[in-house]
Amino acid sequence: MQPRLKEVSVIGRGGFHKLAYTEWGSPAAEQTVVCVHGVSRNGRDFDALAAALAEKRVRVIAPDLPGRGRSDWLASPTHYTDRAYIRAMSTLIARLDVEKVDWVGTSLGGHIGMLVAAQPGMPIRRLVLNDFGARVSAVALNRIGSYLMRTWRFSSIDDVEAHLREVHAPFGNLDDAQWRHLAQHSAVPDRAGGFRFHFDPGIGMRFSMPFFLDVTLWQVWDKIDCPVLILRGEDSDLLARGTVQAMLRRGPAAMDGRVTAFEFPGCGHAPALMDQSQIAVITNYLLTEQPTLN
Repeated sequence: MQPRLKEVSVIGRGGFHKLAYTEWGSPAAEQTVVCVHGVSRNGRDFDALAAALAEKRVRVIAPDLPGRGRSDWLASPTHYTDRAYIRAMSTLIARLDVEKVDWVGTSLGGHIGMLVAAQPGMPIRRLVLNDFGARVSAVALNRIGSYLMRTWRFSSIDDVEAHLREVHAPFGNLDDAQWRHLAQHSAVPDRAGGFRFHFDPGIGMRFSMPFFLDVTLWQVWDKIDCPVLILRGEDSDLLARGTVQAMLRRGPAAMDGRVTAFEFPGCGHAPALMDQSQIAVITNYLLTEQPTLN
């Protein structure tokens, strides 16, 4: 099974820009799931999850956020803002012509999902937060920022893969084919005959100043009333176990018993969601009325 490669035009501060996305399953499916990736990643990270859901007659949409993958780079690094991401996702959802979507967001994708879900009249039926929550570690944000602010060049896809195996070891125990898949979709040829990462270096500008305090998003969480599944990597340095426990007790969704959590062993920030056991947790949650997470 292969995805259909599509795109939609989004208006922003610098004019219209192309937002690329992959589509799996039938456009006529009764259920649509939108999967949104992390800060330096792209929508092809979700190929395994999307294929599994499509086999169960679910339509899956996996966008490349602005500046990543096949999507256009924005006119200025200062344009990579939460507002720009929300605008892009709302345009994409409008293109899909559905009343509701389920949202699976990894890291930054979870952040955007929370921001959308906190809006009045929002279109999210269920929200899955993959290693993201209402309090984000400053230490982890500084680690991510120092990585994004560097210029990376590679001589071959083999070198890209070796690099990803090292820096993304917290993704979990992926097999050789999965690491190769990530490498092939993480880099593109550059003018010097080597390879560069498939994202605009300008996205790192947001991290140019160090974070001295954890980022708290309780004011967002306290507005979310849709069902939420919080996923956490056992060794995550971004989402603390204590934050998850607090999210299970606080906010309208939690007060109504509609927030659940699951911790994946053997990984940190963030679980890759390519392992069959991880995929099973998500599909069970999204496809059953009263899911069990045993």
